[in-house]
Amino acid sequence: MGSRASTLLREEEIEEIKKETGFSHSQITRLYSRFTSLDKGENGTLSREDFQRIPELAINPLGDRIINAFFPEGEDQVNFKGFMRTLAHFRPIEDNEKNKNPPATEPLNSRTNKLLFAFRLYDLDRDDKISRDELLQVLEKVDVEQKMSIRFLH
Repeated sequence: MGSRASTLLREEEIEEIKKETGFSHSQITRLYSRFTSLDKGENGTLSREDFQRIPELAINPLGDRIINAFFPEGEDQVNFKGFMRTLAHFRPIEDNEKNKNPPATEPLNSRTNKLLFAFRLYDLDRDDKISRDELLQVLEKVDVEQKMSIRFLH
């Protein structure tokens, strides 16, 4: 599978993704391999259903919100570049400090962009506000997950 991933991703695409996201060449090829293994339709995109098959997301109380973060409004598929742009928000901030030449635009994993990304996970109706109901929904999901975990342990 590793050879399949590296042959389908052109070197110029890797360089472009590297510049935009800050991921290394090896990280990009490894994530491309994972992306292609999740792409059950073999069409170069992932659907929400593809993400829902990831066990860690399936059990996460915020899994549906994390999955939604990969899809721009009105879209039901995400390509590899969109996948990488979203994943870049999860990169550690200190990776930015390793770059000697600061980028022209703020990195996707900057503190500001991480905060905006996290905010969007809670702002379900995309009105640029987190309402009481939106916050309660999250707290209820986390509370239910904790109760299920406690029952499982006893």
